[in-house]
Amino acid sequence: MSNRQKSYLYHGQTTSLCSQCAALIPAKIVVEDGAVYLLKRCPEHGEHRALLEEDADWYLHRGQYEKPGTLSHPQTAIGRGCPHDCGLCPDHEQHTCIGLVEVTDRCDLGCPVCYANAGNGSFLNLQTIERMLDMYLQSESGEAEIMQISGGEPTLHPRILDIIRMAKAKGFRFVMLNTNGLRIAEDPAFAAALHEFYGGFEVYLQFDGFTPRAYERLRGRDLSAVKQQAVNNLAEAGVPMTLVTTVHPTANESELGRIIQYGLDTPFVRGINFQPVARFGRCPDDAGGVTLTGILHRIERQTQGMVRVSDFIPLPCNTDRVAISYLYRDKGNFIPIMRNAKIREYLPLIKNTLLFDARDILSQTAAGLLKGQYICECLGFLKDFLPLAPLGKNIRLEGGQVKYNIENTFRLSVTSFLDRYNFELRAMKKECVHVLTPDLRKIPFSAYNLFYRAARDA
Repeated sequence: MSNRQKSYLYHGQTTSLCSQCAALIPAKIVVEDGAVYLLKRCPEHGEHRALLEEDADWYLHRGQYEKPGTLSHPQTAIGRGCPHDCGLCPDHEQHTCIGLVEVTDRCDLGCPVCYANAGNGSFLNLQTIERMLDMYLQSESGEAEIMQISGGEPTLHPRILDIIRMAKAKGFRFVMLNTNGLRIAEDPAFAAALHEFYGGFEVYLQFDGFTPRAYERLRGRDLSAVKQQAVNNLAEAGVPMTLVTTVHPTANESELGRIIQYGLDTPFVRGINFQPVARFGRCPDDAGGVTLTGILHRIERQTQGMVRVSDFIPLPCNTDRVAISYLYRDKGNFIPIMRNAKIREYLPLIKNTLLFDARDILSQTAAGLLKGQYICECLGFLKDFLPLAPLGKNIRLEGGQVKYNIENTFRLSVTSFLDRYNFELRAMKKECVHVLTPDLRKIPFSAYNLFYRAARDA
């Protein structure tokens, strides 16, 4: 009897993409040496493997946080099958957590990793943008969560302030301006003008670190001083911001801990979103190798355990590709809330949204107690949360609403998009960041950049 064994543990089967030609092909999901890989076989390009996650334990246990998806009104019918019927078609498993409108494809940078190939381009008119926003609201039965205004570089749009006013007037719960920050750094008056939108608004600011190398590799030139000036101008104007870091294995993967400390120390920085570089658009094929779980472990090492892998949970609306941790800070110190609460036991209190945070779950808890719903879960949740001293003294219940001090909350998240290397059909069906198109469709962000953007630009 032979003692020969395969080098991996077979976990399951999925549909992926050929890493060379992007054709849909079958793939095995396998575990080897503590990591998860896709083993693919393309009829034209043969066998190849791609790293799916650096931490197999996280990957294998993330399903404990799964929740049923939230319904959304589709825009297209099922025909050729996922991912060719976007969208959204009725086969998609999650609603839109973030609706993204690219108001222009013009940009004042030429980033080597740009997913959009942005450069010279045109601007959408306000009438078209309004139709797109209305479609988003209608598709979510009037309860759309996050509206993200993006590009290209949206601050180049001559009507950008009017666009933000329109989005705010539509009643979206949260509006984001996704920007490289150049105009904000160079024009303090523009940064000050953004304070008009305070409350349910933040700047989603591209921020890749502190070294010239990080920006030269990711953005084509040294922007380290420019980025910090943008942060300073927003803080001076009292405009909340989230720093968004594209993580590249040879550009800035060693700077994550420093970025977190900078965010905690800087007024009006409400959180940081880390994104492993996605290999579509201009991004070179050799830029990969960092995964969601790899970022979590780098954070733990680089913060000397101040933030741990175990302080993060898979986001219930997309457990495959998003992890989140919520911190409460007080005079420079902070408490990782996930470290003290058994979040998995309270999934009924958590909505399917990227706006998952302490406000939501505490508000849900208060409402549940007042209505007599899921009392056991609510009482257990309060028992876990409220002993946190700075959190408890800044939260109070008034008429069924939880009041809290927004300036003391801090969010860390990791969002990993799908490219032709790590593509997994199951994760595609759950992706909840959707590009809104002028022809009034919603297309998952990864699918749009893999299959639809080039066709649109052709």
